[in-house]
Amino acid sequence: MASLRVLGLAVATLGLFCCGAASAQDDEEEIIPASVEELIAAIGETLVQHDVPAVGLALVDSSGPVWVGSLGKANVENDIDADENTLYRIGSTSKMFVALSVLKLVEEGRLSLDDKLSDLAPDVQFENEWEATNPIRIVHLLEHTTGWDNIHLPEYAHNDPTPVTLKEGLDFHPHSRTSRWQPGSRSSYCNAGPPVAAYIVDKVTGQDFEDYVRGNFFEPLGMSATGYRLTDDYREKGAILYAYGNQPQDYRHLLMRPSGAINSSPTDMARFLQFYINRGEIDGAPIILDSSLARMESTKTTNAARVGQETGYGLNNYSSSYKNWVYRAHGGGVEGGLTDFAYLPEAEAGYVIMINSDAFRAIREISNLVRGYQTRDLQLPAVPEPVPVTDAQRKLAGLYHPINSRQQISYFLDRVLGTEKLWFEDGQLKRKPLMDSTVTSYLPAGDALFRSPDTGMVVLSSTEDPIAGPVVHVGSQVLKPVSGLVAYGQLGIAVLWAIAIASSLVYFVIWGVRKLRGKVPAGPSTRIRLWPLLASVSIIALATLFSQGMSDPFTRLGKPTAVSLGVMLLTIAFAVFAVAGSWTAVKERDAEMNRVNYWYSATTSFVHLLVAVYLLWFGVIGIQTWA
Repeated sequence: MASLRVLGLAVATLGLFCCGAASAQDDEEEIIPASVEELIAAIGETLVQHDVPAVGLALVDSSGPVWVGSLGKANVENDIDADENTLYRIGSTSKMFVALSVLKLVEEGRLSLDDKLSDLAPDVQFENEWEATNPIRIVHLLEHTTGWDNIHLPEYAHNDPTPVTLKEGLDFHPHSRTSRWQPGSRSSYCNAGPPVAAYIVDKVTGQDFEDYVRGNFFEPLGMSATGYRLTDDYREKGAILYAYGNQPQDYRHLLMRPSGAINSSPTDMARFLQFYINRGEIDGAPIILDSSLARMESTKTTNAARVGQETGYGLNNYSSSYKNWVYRAHGGGVEGGLTDFAYLPEAEAGYVIMINSDAFRAIREISNLVRGYQTRDLQLPAVPEPVPVTDAQRKLAGLYHPINSRQQISYFLDRVLGTEKLWFEDGQLKRKPLMDSTVTSYLPAGDALFRSPDTGMVVLSSTEDPIAGPVVHVGSQVLKPVSGLVAYGQLGIAVLWAIAIASSLVYFVIWGVRKLRGKVPAGPSTRIRLWPLLASVSIIALATLFSQGMSDPFTRLGKPTAVSLGVMLLTIAFAVFAVAGSWTAVKERDAEMNRVNYWYSATTSFVHLLVAVYLLWFGVIGIQTWA
């Protein structure tokens, strides 16, 4: 649950200001441990390198636990070591229990994945303009294909220590539950779907969802320390979470608990891993059918899945590639806590990594260490021979931008900085983001399908979107063709805007001094220079204020505060200054001033106006982060 509704504005404000600064990941020397001892030692070094207080780790294979425990400090201030019973917050990995609960009810004949939300929970508020022909079904809630926004910042900011009921949580801020496209056509990760599915479990069983999970999964699996809430056990054994420069964080009481509130230990998570590796059994006792896990691990509802794409987000369970292998996985994140839960069915092995830090790079490196160790002796999978590229496939070459933003408010940014290029070379389809140098290759697999040359699985497909027309699905993205004029034009304007902001400050130093010396007269000559300067200053102030807000986003941006109100007012001020500057430049075009100075100031104002109109169109001007 790490994403925020307003994150798009943060990245846009900073990203467009420095729009040419995107960089590829740093090259990392690959280390493949040859033994558990080497692996644990390498993980310990990673903790030190990235200043991570502690990691909880469980390595499991078909015979049972391989290594279970923790390294580092659960509480730095009190010098408390972490161990196998330390409780970590696993974030969105919690969603897996929602899917398991629904699947268990499906096995019992009490639910169907195709049941309609409106039939099962008519008291849950949502909007879907296609409900008559494309209703939201349970499967859409679990595969994240409702088309809903991710939950909004006020839902993240809600932090009542007296836990609300699941229904009260769903009633608190239902505005995010509006379908932006036909349900089942595109995937977009959404923390609102699983809680609604959990509420359906409530209604069908007559039990509180958390009680249902405890009775049907936690207890049978032997996960005795695992739970959803702040308890005395967590106060005693819970790891302190560290974020924003290793600052200790207070316990956050999540509003949508089914989506990310579970606390668990390496010991308990090892049992959960064993359950998947043994295909629904634990200690020989069946908990759920293998066929249900297989359904959980497959994607069915997107247009890409319907034409044969094999990877994607299943029922709260997604594919995660590593070299030649595809793990099944689900990660999680809360403020100061990150989790990576993954297993590789063909290797009958899996792992969970839990850190009490927001160091994303650290958990990625630890994951690669573990995956390298677990796959070191596996035989490479067979990759089918590629088929010749067809004329129809060659038509896919061109520029694309993503159209399935996790938050609709960030779409204005995605369509500019998320543009990608597809082309054919040496019988392969190539893909590269315009803002990155990384090139990914795909092998033609017939019709509109393309395989990974490493795993052999179909990972890219071309389909027809009911709204957008021809699109490409790859990974979590849905890409729509865009003309070079639009793609490069948007980037060009972004670059020009960044130059305008920076240069207007430099220019002010020059004409400001001349103004003080009486060389720049009052009136039109001053106003033409002043308005674009004020627009630039307002954007810099916006970026600064928003950065301060992101140091404690739930408190400062999730409610009406000086920071959130300042963000709203500065976006409005920017638009006003841009309009005033452009109007003044036109009205006073015959003002007595150096023509170079005039055209520089006028051009800067026009660029600001163009960006202001763009931001207004996409709802950024006057944004209320708490709404």
